[in-house]
Amino acid sequence: MAASKPLAVRMLEQHRVAHEVVQFDPSIRSADGVASDTGFPPQLVYKTLVVELDPPKGKPILVMVPSTGEIDLKVMAAGLGLKKLRMASHRDAERFTGLQVGGIGALALIGKGFAVYIDQRALDEPEILVSAGQRGMDVRLAVDDLVRLTGAQPVACGQS
Repeated sequence: MAASKPLAVRMLEQHRVAHEVVQFDPSIRSADGVASDTGFPPQLVYKTLVVELDPPKGKPILVMVPSTGEIDLKVMAAGLGLKKLRMASHRDAERFTGLQVGGIGALALIGKGFAVYIDQRALDEPEILVSAGQRGMDVRLAVDDLVRLTGAQPVACGQS
C-alpha cells in the first residue's frame, strides 16, 4: 500500500508550486546520507535543525542549512540579536515539531508558529532539496518559493 502524501507535498500542490518529490531509503536520517543516496550535490541538500533559546523560552526556531554546513550558534545568536542559542535534543525536536528526526521540515510546519530561518547561502541557489516532513521523502523546489511559503528569514549560520 502506498504511503499517503506528506502535508508539505499536498500544500505545494495546493499552492501550485513547481516541485519534484525525491524519495530515498527511509532509514536515512541525515542530509549527507540523502545527498549520497540521491546523487544530489550535498551543498544543495538542506537539513532543518531545531534550535532553542538557552535557557529555553517559548517555541524553538527552525533553521535550514546545507548538509555540508554546521550552525555556529554564537554567530547565529549574534545575527538574530539574541544572547545564547542551543541545539534541541533529538527527543525535544520531535516533541516540539511532531515530526521524526530525519523528516523534520519547515514546509510541513507552516502555520504552526515556528520562526523559520535559512542559511543566507541558499539565496545564491535557484533550487534546493528540503524535507517533505517525513523520512524517506524530500522535495526539490525553487528557493524563492521555499522562502515565500515558509516566511524564512536569511541568516548567517556559520561555515561549511
